[in-house]
Amino acid sequence: MTAATDTGEPVLDRTHVRGAVLAAFQRYEHALIDGDVAVLNELFWDDPRCLRYGVADRQVGAAQIQAWRREHPTVPAGRRLRETTVLTVDDRTAVVSTLFEYPDGLIEGRQSQTWVRFAEGWRIVAAHVSEVPR
Repeated sequence: MTAATDTGEPVLDRTHVRGAVLAAFQRYEHALIDGDVAVLNELFWDDPRCLRYGVADRQVGAAQIQAWRREHPTVPAGRRLRETTVLTVDDRTAVVSTLFEYPDGLIEGRQSQTWVRFAEGWRIVAAHVSEVPR
């Protein structure tokens, strides 16, 4: 159920939802750094409609994402996040956006994920990663 204001607008930035999504996102980030493919696969929605657009790749559906992740389980050492934001849309939906960089400072990475709370927990239903030279 989505709560709304008396004008019918959704109530954004729910603190309890933000905390839960941020915890799931941090779990994802730790798994990405550690190369924990099982957790990375768990946190993506297991559905053919799930999307992941990477820096130089794209996957449609959980099977493609899982196959790609087996070949690319981790990120380069020293990845640092900054300006991470969590926008909750309702009790079941949120968007996480963050910037990332590596020690060489040559690129600015951009990452966004749409998270949905299913019966089994929070899952990424769509993700986009890009990098631009500094």
